[in-house]
Amino acid sequence: MASYSRILLCYNATRQGRKALHEGAALALGLNAEAHLLAVVDQMGWAANYDAPLVNVDAIEQQTAQEILREGVADLASRGVFARGHLAIGDPMEQIPSYAEFLNVDLIVLGHHKIGRLARWWRRDTERLLLDRVRCGVLVVIDSR
Repeated sequence: MASYSRILLCYNATRQGRKALHEGAALALGLNAEAHLLAVVDQMGWAANYDAPLVNVDAIEQQTAQEILREGVADLASRGVFARGHLAIGDPMEQIPSYAEFLNVDLIVLGHHKIGRLARWWRRDTERLLLDRVRCGVLVVIDSR
C-alpha cells in the first residue's frame, strides 16, 4: 500500500463533498498524514446558477467559500484531524491541481456523483480532466445516491 504523508481534501459542502471529507479524515488519521482542506467556489458556476454578473457575486462567493472552509475544518477537527484550510475562487479543475502542486501533496481526495450517459456525452471537455492535470494520486469517493 502506498504511503501518503500529505493529503489535500477538496470540499464544497455537498453531500458528495461531505462523504469524501469523512473518508479523507479516516485516511489521514490512519496514515498520520498532514491534511490540507481546499474549499473552491466556482465563480462561473455561481454566476450561471444565479443569473448574476460576476462583479456582483464576488463578495457573496468569498463569504460562502469562507463558510464552507470553516465548516470543513470544524468537521475534520471533530474527527480528530487538524487540517490547514485553503480558500480558492475559480475553476476547480484549475485550482485543485494548482494547490496540489503548491502544497506538494501525494494524494487528493474528492467527492463525485454519477451522471447519466447522456449528460456525460454532452460534457466532453477532456482537456479539463483532473487526472490529466495532477502528479499525485487521486481518491474519488463516489456517492451513488
